[in-house]
Amino acid sequence: MYKRFIKRLIDILVAFFLIPLFSFLFIIVGIAIKIEDGGKIIYKGKRVGKNKKQYTMYKFRSMKQDAKDIRNSDGSTFNATHDDRVTEVGKIIRKLSVDEIPQILNVLKGDMSFIGPRPSPIGNEQLYPKDYARKFTIRPGITGFNQAYFRNDASITEKQKNDLYYVDNISFKLDFELLLVTVYKVFKREGIINKSNN
Repeated sequence: MYKRFIKRLIDILVAFFLIPLFSFLFIIVGIAIKIEDGGKIIYKGKRVGKNKKQYTMYKFRSMKQDAKDIRNSDGSTFNATHDDRVTEVGKIIRKLSVDEIPQILNVLKGDMSFIGPRPSPIGNEQLYPKDYARKFTIRPGITGFNQAYFRNDASITEKQKNDLYYVDNISFKLDFELLLVTVYKVFKREGIINKSNN
């Protein structure tokens, strides 16, 4: 019941509550991004969601306009402490995890959930183990098991294992636990950068 109905209902109610609450932040961050380089405020990236359906994920743009998409050998997104693609405003909003806030719109649209596996970039399908297809039976999340406990500091094998653990153990209790850990990690600013890329 929770997985099929209640979780989605909570997502909708919380999204409706947070959008007006964060509206002022949208304006402030948007102005800062625009002032720095005059580029687009919102980054729109293609991701693979529930039932392997592609959708457009929204984030505040933290990289230079039209920055090159660099991937690690395992297909994951490259990030490092010193990345020339990241703007000065981008460095700040990434540290505070503010760049993720526009994904609330994805939650409202039904593309994502507040809690779930990390959205998968397109083009990595051939790299996934067969059993990993179970990940795509649920909506990806703004935060989740990997984001809460590891942020970006985990291997692709660990991330996939944790994604499947979440899929097999979804509950209100687990979601609430992951939300609390995420808030704690954001304030501590732990694991934002994958150490193996530095």
